[in-house]
Amino acid sequence: MGLDAASLLQVLVWGLVVGSIYVLLATGLTLIFGVMKLVNFAHGELMMWGAFLTILIAQSTGVNPYVAMIGSTAAVGLLGVAIERLGFRPLRGTAKINEIFLSIALILVLQNALARFFVPYFRENAQIRTPYATEYFSLGLVNLRYDFVILLAVAWAITFGLWFVLFHTAPGRDVRATSQNRAAALLMGIDVRRIDMLCFGIGSALAALAGSLYGVVNPFSPYAGTIPAIKAFAVIILGGLGSVPGAVLGGLLYGVVESFGTFFLGGSWRDAIAFVLLIVVLMVRPQGIFREGA
Repeated sequence: MGLDAASLLQVLVWGLVVGSIYVLLATGLTLIFGVMKLVNFAHGELMMWGAFLTILIAQSTGVNPYVAMIGSTAAVGLLGVAIERLGFRPLRGTAKINEIFLSIALILVLQNALARFFVPYFRENAQIRTPYATEYFSLGLVNLRYDFVILLAVAWAITFGLWFVLFHTAPGRDVRATSQNRAAALLMGIDVRRIDMLCFGIGSALAALAGSLYGVVNPFSPYAGTIPAIKAFAVIILGGLGSVPGAVLGGLLYGVVESFGTFFLGGSWRDAIAFVLLIVVLMVRPQGIFREGA
């Protein structure tokens, strides 16, 4: 492939687009882990539920898919609240293996439930078609899809909004206090169970939004959430377990490295090259880019 500036800029833009999706997915995952110290292996399935509900709402009502994302994000957020309340909360205080097996069971339940509803609409893969799918505008060396601009704007508006809530509001202070010291937060009058439910719901909603944006730029199926979820785990390890800024920086690095690795080494390296980055970073800095909870 040529090394002209236009091609490299196009690869960078694609890396930022993919990285922004990883940022949303990993931020939701790290929010749940940071507060509950819970690894939800079914995060990728919640992602695919978001994508499917978006396409279902858009097709059944005729609304713009970006408007449909509001409904799908809220619906999966409520599903996350139900999962935390009815599934993980009764297991708190028991052996961690119970939480692990529950999250693995949720993978199968959510995948098969989605496939049951998905198959009548799509035989194999689906993709969210927006009114802007074929519209571009020029930035000199690169032509940028309108969908890319909207995706970046939505992803970063949500990311900035979450940062503002976490670091500049009273509920955000309660979340950070619970993450840092659960027992002390409880003694200070913080309802840690409500914080758990809130964070799991927000984390699930972020996964759903990431899935919807993923569906705008990639085909998806009921089983397509596995690889992105594995990458999200790699991102939070890269950035630092429980660190929201780490998830943001890690997601961007991951997306850009993956994009350039694919460009120079070929598509077969797409899912492997960024893990090389993870290994290198952890050899130099085992705690990740940021320390836990930073």
